[in-house]
Amino acid sequence: MNMTPENIEKIKEIWQALKEVEDPEIPVISIVDMGIVTDITIDENGDVKVEMTPTFTGCPAIEVMRKGIEKKLSELGVERYRVELNYKTTWTSNRISEEGREKLEKFGLGRPESHEGEPRMEDIANARCPHCGSENTELKSVFGSTLCRSIHVCHDCRQSFERFKPV
Repeated sequence: MNMTPENIEKIKEIWQALKEVEDPEIPVISIVDMGIVTDITIDENGDVKVEMTPTFTGCPAIEVMRKGIEKKLSELGVERYRVELNYKTTWTSNRISEEGREKLEKFGLGRPESHEGEPRMEDIANARCPHCGSENTELKSVFGSTLCRSIHVCHDCRQSFERFKPV
């Protein structure tokens, strides 16, 4: 790794640019705010490496995210780069930034709360309604439209909603 002042600035610029690459399944949040981009380095030859950790191994959006990263790097004028999948770093919902959690809620998805270690069933069941903020909610299904979501209903505003599960 070549940590010259120029490379440090270039890495900061790349991180900022990748905040514009949307998560294909939840387009209001970037892959950076989702915690999918795990590292950016520049080697001694000036080659850029971006590491990404998918939310789960079989994620169907991996190639779409990879192409989004590659497009953004090309737009920045980066000529030599590679995007690698990082399975050494386990993705968890704790990797989602606070800004990302707020965007999920504004989008209408319940936010995952941070957890220590393995989330428990009550961590999944207890959800705050993204529509009215009530905690008077009920888990209807652990399985939502994707593996990372659950379905809930709010007893106060009577809205159903999906929640990004704490995983």
